[in-house]
Amino acid sequence: TVGDKTYHYYSLPDLGDERVAKLPYSIRVLLEAAIRNCDEFNVLKSDVENILDWKITSTKDVEIPFKPARVILQDFTGVPAVVDLAAMRDAMKRLGGDENKINPLCPADLVIDHSIQVDVARTSDALDRNEEIEFNRNKERFQFLKWGQSAFENFLIVPPGSGIVHQVNLEYLARVVFETDGVLYPDSLVGTDSHTTMINGLGVTGWGVGGIEAEAVMLGQTISMVLPEVVGFRLTGELSPHVTATDLVLTVVQMLRKRGVVGKFVEFFGKGCSALTLADRATIANMAPEYGATMGYFPIDEQTIDYMKLTARDEHKIDVVKAYLQATGLFRTYGEGETEPDFTGEVLELDLSTVVPCLSGPKRPHDRVVMADMKQDFTKGLTNPVGFKGFGLTEEQATKEHKFTFDGTEYTLKNGSVVIAAITSCTNTSNPDVMLAAGLVAKNAVAKGLTVQPYIKTSLSPGSGVVTKYLELAGVTDDLVKLGFSLAGYGCMTCIGNSGDLPKELADAITESDLVVSSVLSGNRNFEGRVHPQTRANYLASPPLVVAYALAGRVDIDFETEPIGKDSDGNDVFLKDIWPSREEVSHIAASSVKPEMFKEIYERIAKGTDRWNSLEAPAGKLFEWSDESTYIHNPPFFQTMELDLPQIKDIKDAYCLLNVGDSITTDHISPAGKIAKNSPAARYLESKGVTVKDFNTYGARRGNDEVMARGTFANVRLMNKLADGHGPKTLHIPSNEIVHVFDAAEKYMADGHQLIILAGKEYGSGSSRDWAAKGPYLQGVKAVIAQTYERIHRSNLVGMGILPCEFKNGESADSLGLTGQETFSLELNGGDISVNQDIEVTASNGTKFTVKARLDTVVEIAYFKNGGILHYVLRKLLKQ
Repeated sequence: TVGDKTYHYYSLPDLGDERVAKLPYSIRVLLEAAIRNCDEFNVLKSDVENILDWKITSTKDVEIPFKPARVILQDFTGVPAVVDLAAMRDAMKRLGGDENKINPLCPADLVIDHSIQVDVARTSDALDRNEEIEFNRNKERFQFLKWGQSAFENFLIVPPGSGIVHQVNLEYLARVVFETDGVLYPDSLVGTDSHTTMINGLGVTGWGVGGIEAEAVMLGQTISMVLPEVVGFRLTGELSPHVTATDLVLTVVQMLRKRGVVGKFVEFFGKGCSALTLADRATIANMAPEYGATMGYFPIDEQTIDYMKLTARDEHKIDVVKAYLQATGLFRTYGEGETEPDFTGEVLELDLSTVVPCLSGPKRPHDRVVMADMKQDFTKGLTNPVGFKGFGLTEEQATKEHKFTFDGTEYTLKNGSVVIAAITSCTNTSNPDVMLAAGLVAKNAVAKGLTVQPYIKTSLSPGSGVVTKYLELAGVTDDLVKLGFSLAGYGCMTCIGNSGDLPKELADAITESDLVVSSVLSGNRNFEGRVHPQTRANYLASPPLVVAYALAGRVDIDFETEPIGKDSDGNDVFLKDIWPSREEVSHIAASSVKPEMFKEIYERIAKGTDRWNSLEAPAGKLFEWSDESTYIHNPPFFQTMELDLPQIKDIKDAYCLLNVGDSITTDHISPAGKIAKNSPAARYLESKGVTVKDFNTYGARRGNDEVMARGTFANVRLMNKLADGHGPKTLHIPSNEIVHVFDAAEKYMADGHQLIILAGKEYGSGSSRDWAAKGPYLQGVKAVIAQTYERIHRSNLVGMGILPCEFKNGESADSLGLTGQETFSLELNGGDISVNQDIEVTASNGTKFTVKARLDTVVEIAYFKNGGILHYVLRKLLKQ
């Protein structure tokens, strides 16, 4: 009982099982869900026992069901999800079922945050102009989503201009504890964005999944997952005065990458946790995909309660949350005599006082660079062989300069020049300390007369309107604006590649001299070709460091020995002269960040914006498709589906579409950025009468399968061993022609050939985009043979009926002498495959080798036999 209300709950202590107290807190949440949903059908008593016996079963790949309380989506992944649901309704009706069964059975929240771009920057009206362009450019998509909001139940749309999905989730959408019919249970979720893990900082269990898996959860399916190992990460000490949460998370990413935590939970604990704000924790949890973990979990404690108060959550709800979690053993304390949970293997430990300022780059988020080594690291990388730390320039090319004129003034551009500096991304803009630190650096810089070169594209794109409020109250907004960091929009923007065009004079200079110029951004991803096609170097950094590198104008600077600029009197100014201490930042944060800000901003969001409210949308339960639309198109996935299972055929004499190396990301497979001229997608759009200026991005056109199939493997930075150099091309083996990947796939399919892909390690790392599986499916790919996979992408391949196979015994395509010009055969026994079964592959050159079918659970085998997870769900609903 809390106040005058009485609640019921499923009590873990009342199990009377001593194993509960030794379970990691993240596993206790899975246990509670299993007990609550135990019906001896979807969830069995044996599942509960397996979770209780976690210490033993977690090392044995034991499968368990998990039913999340809700689903969260963003619009790039949300639009195709709603397209799929609309298409499934059509299929349900065609096959004689009740189309109303295709409806979210749990709350589903979609935040529109991926559409706005930095079309306009460094002006006072940038926000309004960018939002206007966003609406004009995406009107058709937005109308479709608004139709979905009325056509489906349990479906909430957070309109454009509200913020970034994970920050809105943290500050507003997260329930922490659910109440349904008087029963309390922990908040939990899956999201169609890999950085859904940010909510782990609040103590809420959740992670990213592919859109197709999220759709299945929305339709009432449990997730089938392998009971994960949990790596313990003890934090001690406190951060030094000049270190930020960004420096900490980049350090954590590097440590956990080295440990190897793919497919595992990471649970943070120790007295050092008490020294971190909840926003600091959320920053660390946000980048779980970058360190490879399924979750980066901080159990709920007093910091969670304090954050709920700060963000103006209901007082009675806060009391209920604390009382319930304490009663059921889910509330963490760090006092003496606490029983420490068991963890998997050796516990990692980090003394926070040892963390130093750092960045990550130039091509991967886990390649940390200590700030003091930045100049040497970049300079050396220019002439290193092409790779994650090299650009392959000659000594002569490395020293090349290019003079250009911008707004009547001549400037010199060099390798290492900063051309984009963006304070962006929920990773950091949800953290008042680092945002206010950026504001203070700007304030101190302006006071000394420092400026940012006018050709550098600077922007500020926070994750919620609350940021604008506290920056204004702290008195730093005008100083940020004077350095070019004008408010450009509330959305992901530069972090996901929506960085807009560079000034033409600048873009031409970069191209003419083929310079390795850089972006510096406070984001979480910096893969090649993601931030901007012309920035070959991209560094992740804290917001105050973004301002610092913008002031310096180059990344090859040693801030310890070189001045960042000169003051009004011509004296050298060093970074240490303008850098605030953590104490100074914390003091300003305490007086500037107030609960009423959150209350005001989110009350406004709940009412909707004027642009959104005035948008007209179709009505009806079934969507009326138009073949003329280049944004929303009826996908082919369900149009010919029948109630009976399809026949799984052997893969016979399949050609290799691509032979790629390590760390091929979902950005390489299905880019989200601009649609290049002369690409297959561009040709298609032009055939539909779309002009170049209206191409928009691949991310914005994910509701159209015709565009997305053509955009698969269209990243300009893709490296394919079947085609020399970078680019979205491959060898069409029968004709011996180098053509666009889509054109090759189209020829193969027209001639009746099956296709496979050969790949190295970490295939499909990066964002949780289902189009990285849907696209290859539409290109005729039947199997992928890789050394290792990123967790979500492997699941997505299964979800589309593509067989993910893994080389065994340390083998690879290279070690086996395979060039990719062979044909390949795999016997699939009509789909009658066991979990992780070995399959023999025969290549046309006579090589035979064994691979492991990465169908990791019995349920995944059922998905594969059905041709995909949504086909499985649709047949199941039809038979009910």
